[in-house]
Amino acid sequence: MEEFKLYGVDLKLAENLSRHRTDGFISSKELVVRRGAAFKVGLELKGRPFNPNTDILKIKIMLGRLYTIMPVSYRPKHSDSLWTAFMDLSSFNPQQPCVYISPPASAPVGRYKLVICAFTKDGQSVCTLGKLTLLCNPWCKEDSVYIPFEDQREEYVLNDSGLLFTGTATNLVPRPWSFDQFESGVLEACLNLLEVSPQHQLNRRTDYLNRNDPVYLSRVVSAMINSEDDRGVVKGNWTGDFKDGLNPSLWTGSGDILRQWAQSGFSPVKYGQCWVFAAVMCTVMRVLGVPCRVVTNYNSAHDTNSNLVIEEYYTKTGQKLPGSKDSIWNFHVWVECWMSRPDLGSAMDGWQVLDPTPQERSGGVFCCGPAPVKAVRDRRIGLIYDVPFVYAEVNADVHTIIVSQGQVVRVNKDTEKVGALICTKAVGFPRVQNITGDYKVVRSPTSTLSSRSSRISDDSTLRRASTAPTGILVFLNLDKPAVSGEPIRFTIKIINKQNKVKRLKMHLNAQAKEYNHTPSDTFWESHGVLQMGPAEVKTVQQQILPTQYEDVVGDDLINLAVVLEDMSSQEQALATEEFNIASPQLIIKIANENSVMVHREQMATVTFTNPFSHPVSGILVVVGAGLIQDKVTFRMPPLKAGGKVQQAISFIPRMVGSKMLHANLMLTDVRSTVRGFKMVSVKSG
Repeated sequence: MEEFKLYGVDLKLAENLSRHRTDGFISSKELVVRRGAAFKVGLELKGRPFNPNTDILKIKIMLGRLYTIMPVSYRPKHSDSLWTAFMDLSSFNPQQPCVYISPPASAPVGRYKLVICAFTKDGQSVCTLGKLTLLCNPWCKEDSVYIPFEDQREEYVLNDSGLLFTGTATNLVPRPWSFDQFESGVLEACLNLLEVSPQHQLNRRTDYLNRNDPVYLSRVVSAMINSEDDRGVVKGNWTGDFKDGLNPSLWTGSGDILRQWAQSGFSPVKYGQCWVFAAVMCTVMRVLGVPCRVVTNYNSAHDTNSNLVIEEYYTKTGQKLPGSKDSIWNFHVWVECWMSRPDLGSAMDGWQVLDPTPQERSGGVFCCGPAPVKAVRDRRIGLIYDVPFVYAEVNADVHTIIVSQGQVVRVNKDTEKVGALICTKAVGFPRVQNITGDYKVVRSPTSTLSSRSSRISDDSTLRRASTAPTGILVFLNLDKPAVSGEPIRFTIKIINKQNKVKRLKMHLNAQAKEYNHTPSDTFWESHGVLQMGPAEVKTVQQQILPTQYEDVVGDDLINLAVVLEDMSSQEQALATEEFNIASPQLIIKIANENSVMVHREQMATVTFTNPFSHPVSGILVVVGAGLIQDKVTFRMPPLKAGGKVQQAISFIPRMVGSKMLHANLMLTDVRSTVRGFKMVSVKSG
C-alpha cells in the first residue's frame, strides 16, 4: 500500500471569505475569518487516501507563544471557550478530505498560525497551513459585539464610506469620508496597531489574552489613534500651521493615513483634528469586526474643572474675548462602538462612547471610553470609563458674561446650548440621524430650532421668561442659513418690557472663528442709537455682504453678537449667534448610473460653479473606496465669478454594492474646500 503523505492545504479562500462576510479582504490573499463560526480547509494528499478508522488528525493554533492543540473529531462539537475541529463524514472524500475549524466566540482577535499534523501507522506527517486573521463576529449571538439587525451590521461593519457631520446645529455640513477598510494595506495596518501598542510591548501574553474583550480592544485603539503617549497613528494640530504636514481638512479617507503610518515605521501622520481621529478609529474598529459609527456633538463642552459650567466673555461692544480655560467647540466628533458590558451589567450593553481625540487623560493615557451612552443619559457618573467627562460634553450650562473695565456687568445663562444636537449617519441612507435623545432628555417640540438659535438676555435660564433688570429683551436670528456668495441677512428683535421711553446704544460685532477656538479680530461691526417707546417691540434688519466676509471666513464660522446699552441706567443686554456659511457643492453625475458593473470602466463628471465675487482656482481630488484604486488629482485653472467648469473622471469598480464617489476641491484663492459626493450602485457582471 502506498505511503500516506499530507503535502498541502487548500484554505478555500473564496468560500470562507464569503461565508464569514470578509470577502472585502480578498486582496490580502490571506484567510480572514470571524470568531464563533466554522471555516473550512481542504487537505491535499499524496499516496493512499485518508482513512478515518486508522488515521488521526490534530491541529495546533498559535497566537504569538500562546497555543492550543485540538483533535479532529468526526462529528460537530460546540464549545463556548475552546477551539474545535471536525471532519464531516456524510460528505467525506478520502482523496480530498475537508476539516471544519471553529474558533470560540470569545477567542482573541489577531494573527494566528495553524499547523496540522497527521498520525498514521506509517508515521507522522506535518503541514503548516500558514496565517489566519481572526476578527470579532457581530453576526454571532454568542459574541460580545453581536448586533441583532442585518442593516446595522451592513452599515456599521461592512460600509466602507460614510458622512461626517460638521458645521453648526442649525446648518449641518456633511463631509464625505472613505473608511477604506477593504483597501490594500489597511487590514495589515490595523493589526500592526495592536502589536505596536504599549500594552502589547509591555506584556504580549496578557495583551493577547485580553484581546477577546471589545472593551479592552476599543480602549487600546482609542489611545493608539492619537500619538500623545505612544507610536500612535495621527498627530493632532490646532494651531493653523500645517506646513510640515497636511491640513486636516484635506484628508478624504482613512486608507492614506493608515498606510502612511505603517510605511513610515509607525511615525505619526501629520495632521489630524477631531473628525480625522474619529474616522480613523471607526475604520480600525470596523476592520476588527466591532460595529462602529461616527457621532457629532454640536456645541460640545470641554469642562476642565468639572463644575458643569462653561463661561464665555464679551465686551460692551459685543466682541468675544479669550481667556476661559473651559471651552465650547461648535462641534466635536467621536465614535460609538456596540458591545456588551459584563463588567457593568447588561443594562449598560449597547452603544459606547470612545473618543480618540487627545483632550484629557484617562488612566494616565490620552484616551476616552468606552462610556455607555445609557450611563451618560442616566447620569451614572460613577461608572467606568470617563462617563463624567462625556456627560459634561453634552450637558454643561453656558454662562455668557459681559465685562467692562474688569467688572462683570451682565450674566446670561443658557441650559440648552451644549449638546444642542447629537447625530450620526442614518443606516442605509446618506442623511443625518438625530440621536440626541439617546444621550439626554430632549425638551418638548415647543423648543423650536429658531428658539434654540436665539440667545435671550435674561439673568434666569434661557427658556424662562422673567424680566431682565433693564426691562429689555433682545433676540438675534439669521433670516435663513448663510450661503457662500450671498449676503448674510439677520434680524434683531428688541422688546421694551417697561412702560417708559428708552434710548439704547446698539453695538453689532462679527468675528471669524474656528470650530474649537476663540474668535479672531472683528471683521465687521455696526453701531447706532435706538429710541424705544413704552412697551414697544422693534425689529432691525441687517446684512453682511459677501465682499465683507469671503476673504476672512472661508471654512471658519462667524461669531455674531449684539449688545444693547440703556443710556440712562448703563445696563446691558446681549444676544449672540455662531453660524457657518454653507459652501457651494460639487455636482457629480454618473454616466448610465443604473447600469454600473463591477470590473467595467465607468465615466463620471464633476461640475463646479463659482459663487464667489472674484475668480478662484484650486486642486480637485476624486476618491472612492471600492471604485478608484488611488485618488485622482486635477488642477483647476482660474475660474471667473459665476463661471462653470467640468472634469471627466473614469473609474473601474472593484466591489459590488453601494459605493460612494466623492470629490474635494481645495480653493487656493479662498480659505475653503468645496465637496460633493454621489452614491453608486455597483452590480455584478
